[in-house]
Amino acid sequence: MRPNILLFGDSITQESFRSGCWGASLADAYSRKGLTKPPVATTIFFGANDAALAGGTSERQHVPVEEYKENLRKIVRHLKECSPTMLIVLITPPPIDEEGRMEYARETYGEKAMILPERTNETTGVYAKGCVELARELGVRSINLWSKMQETDGWQKKYLRDGLHLTAEGNAVVFEEVVKVFKEAWLDASEMPYDFPHHSEIDGKNPEKAFQQKCL
Repeated sequence: MRPNILLFGDSITQESFRSGCWGASLADAYSRKGLTKPPVATTIFFGANDAALAGGTSERQHVPVEEYKENLRKIVRHLKECSPTMLIVLITPPPIDEEGRMEYARETYGEKAMILPERTNETTGVYAKGCVELARELGVRSINLWSKMQETDGWQKKYLRDGLHLTAEGNAVVFEEVVKVFKEAWLDASEMPYDFPHHSEIDGKNPEKAFQQKCL
């Protein structure tokens, strides 16, 4: 049976299955891999919407930071109850390019565009900090995407296509960070056996032998 990896999140996770994005890359990295007892991992990637400013144009998405943390806590506890051995990884929201977000709004909505920012990088950082602190409290792994992306000069345009959602380079950062955490735990794709033998291992005169050995 193949190991199942669950990606749980908002539109950033939804978009991750587009060609070349981090979810699709993760599926490719772990394709055709199996174990006798399949490991199960879950990434939990929320906060970008929760951190929308109260009173702003995206207020309906706003969730107070303590409620955001409590929601994450409930998700983690539920997953642990389902499988105590599950690898759980909390991912912070990415940073916000406030100027890029305003620019996107003007290009999309014209005169109806927001005048004040709907999100700020500073506020999103508070949610990122809360996510990391909660992961430490619950004994699960975390990826501080908010901090990691800002280590690169020009991160605003390099990693974010509209001030919030990820570019191809931004997706690559998430993929690299997730794979790194998986490897540090016990879910290294390179060390996992294939479900079926590679064609180079199959003897054309006796193909059954390779499959028999794989099933042993």
